[in-house]
Amino acid sequence: MNNESKKKESILRNNAVQTIIASLLCIVIGLLIGYLVLLIINPAGAAGAITAIIKNYFYYPSQKAMMKYMGTTLVKASALLMCSLSVLFAYKVGLFNIGAAGQYVVGAGASLYFALKLGMPWYVCMIAAIVIAALVGGISGALKAYFNVNEVISCIMLNWISLYVVNMILTQVKSESTPYTVDLSSGNKSALLPNCGLDEIFSGNKFVSIGLIISVVMAIVVWVLLEKTKFGFELRATGMNKNAAKYCGMKEKRNTIVTMMIAGGLAGLGAAVFYLSGIETWMVQQTTVPGMGFNGIAAAFLGGLHPIGAIFSSYFIQHITSGGSYVDKTMYCAQISDLISAFIIYLCGFVFFFKLWLNRYLDKRDEKKAAKGGEK
Repeated sequence: MNNESKKKESILRNNAVQTIIASLLCIVIGLLIGYLVLLIINPAGAAGAITAIIKNYFYYPSQKAMMKYMGTTLVKASALLMCSLSVLFAYKVGLFNIGAAGQYVVGAGASLYFALKLGMPWYVCMIAAIVIAALVGGISGALKAYFNVNEVISCIMLNWISLYVVNMILTQVKSESTPYTVDLSSGNKSALLPNCGLDEIFSGNKFVSIGLIISVVMAIVVWVLLEKTKFGFELRATGMNKNAAKYCGMKEKRNTIVTMMIAGGLAGLGAAVFYLSGIETWMVQQTTVPGMGFNGIAAAFLGGLHPIGAIFSSYFIQHITSGGSYVDKTMYCAQISDLISAFIIYLCGFVFFFKLWLNRYLDKRDEKKAAKGGEK
């Protein structure tokens, strides 16, 4: 019995296990709250609506249709994953990259401009998106390193600057009859990411490309970089205490700038993976920053700020977001799935509180067991 209890205790104290339990708890509570909201709005369709959101592409009885729409969800989830990696990379180094949204915008602008205006192939467009978004991230890093400007403030300012600059630049490649940019399939087919047979797996979905593979590989690369390399250790040490890092001979200013540049590059890559798939075009008149970068914050925290966890959390958030399109529009608005996502996102902030409470509970339980053992 003692061995069994010790085994259970060690499992509960495992950080990964605690994160999984906390994340699942957030998801369940968020869905329950969402269901209550649906009941308040229209009780008759609440069960069907929450089921449709959870099912997403499983809504289709045909296997072919199911696989096709699953591919679309994965394409969007891959871009969300890159934004999530951008946020968690900076957070691991003690920085809050709320500028992932603006860096994503810059990446979209760079990839589409190089594709449609300069006629470059996909790999050049992707590199351009990464480099230019990294430079934008580096601006926030430099302001933080040399002038102690809070990265949250500088990132928010850059989000809006990025949006309107990209809108202005992409008017040069706008379609004549719509406010959107020219479609890549007609403007420059060489800029489309290669499918490498993935489209055949997903019932001929032409938007499924190597972007899926790139995003998962990057999650693994980020994990190895942060946890298994000397460079990653230096970055994390700088985030924990930059004065101590400086005392140990680390270049804390350089590390801060490099961190934000890498974070920016990841967000830019997410935009390239998304827009170079051809799944969407850019509306040059939009006045709001795309939500992909902000949703990356939720995916990062729901995944326990771990690159591998971010793969699953990014997919889940995109899954329920896409599932909202199958809700009966005569009963509920199209944004109802976004509302439920927002509940889950809000609850993500309690993941760490749950882990703290669980550890305190385990400590008290151990103290009681130790006291009973001493009395005997």
